[in-house]
Amino acid sequence: MTLDFLPVPAVIESIDRTVADNHLFTFRLDTPMTVHPGQFVELSIPGAGAFPVSTAGRSGEIFEACIRRAGRVTDALYRLREGSRVALRGPFGNGFPLEVLSGGDVLLVAGGLGMAPLMGLLQALLADRRRFGEIILLYGSRDPEAILFREQLESLARQKRFRLRFSVDFATELPWTENGFVCKVGLVTELLEDLEFAVGDAAAAVCGPPALYGCVLEELAELGVPPRRIFATLERRMQCGVGQCCHCVTSGVFVCRQGPVFSLEELRAMPGSI
Repeated sequence: MTLDFLPVPAVIESIDRTVADNHLFTFRLDTPMTVHPGQFVELSIPGAGAFPVSTAGRSGEIFEACIRRAGRVTDALYRLREGSRVALRGPFGNGFPLEVLSGGDVLLVAGGLGMAPLMGLLQALLADRRRFGEIILLYGSRDPEAILFREQLESLARQKRFRLRFSVDFATELPWTENGFVCKVGLVTELLEDLEFAVGDAAAAVCGPPALYGCVLEELAELGVPPRRIFATLERRMQCGVGQCCHCVTSGVFVCRQGPVFSLEELRAMPGSI
């Protein structure tokens, strides 16, 4: 973790508007910045303010982030176009510990926009493939149109880079039946019911709404995944990102400074965190 309060100027290089109100922004930074999966930066919009956002893929000269339009500052970002200037500060927080995830199968469980930070982690796992066993992604979304990174995920799954399972809350049809992907109508947790993987040596990373954490984290532990190897990110609680506003404090823990990634073992000692 660093505490660099000087913003790095950046330009919006591209905006992928495939999913409504969940656009993928690509920023080109004047000064390269390495952001590890699970870490975050403060994105500043001139005249509007700043907010924390995690990496959804590459970092360095390029920074990718999937950002939901959810308030005044993100609305100001959505009004910008390619070529507009912004600024990034960071990186902050602790990311997913790749050294702890290594040595066995890795299960990624995403709900909704939770796929954004897990996309950065998935790319990191694939980039160092020999350190990990089978990689399995369980991804639940509202409907097929709301799935983030859909084409990229399907392409990687067809190449047998990892095992992919979708669930959707609503769908008039399931378009993946001929592509080898498992897809169900229902909750993402239902994808665990008949899932086969090497439980004892496995690790897991979970990201999504609070309701997802409340059921899936302990369910993974009940299946036999060690709690010290089950991780979740609490980035939803953050505001200033640097421990000044105290908005994220949970059980005396500053999520933005000591997280936002925690193991289930740690979360069990933080009442109210999930």
